[in-house]
Amino acid sequence: MVQGQTKGLQKAKNTGSRHAQKAAAGTKKGKRYIAPKKAGLVKQAALHKELSAKINKSIEQQVAASASSGKLTIMKNVAMEG
Repeated sequence: MVQGQTKGLQKAKNTGSRHAQKAAAGTKKGKRYIAPKKAGLVKQAALHKELSAKINKSIEQQVAASASSGKLTIMKNVAMEG
């Protein structure tokens, strides 16, 4: 019997599995949401997006109003310690 590998019987390198492991390890860039195609779901998604934008805008306005109304109490505590 032949000991060791012969010229024609060498194993092919298995690079595909390494690539698959590397791709599965990290997260993909970009959207992780598939847009709906049915008319009812498209309408629902648009409404959800609009309502989310309104809620976020309202929250931002409330935070800005409360921050500008008085003194910054967080910075006041730090100033007293220093």
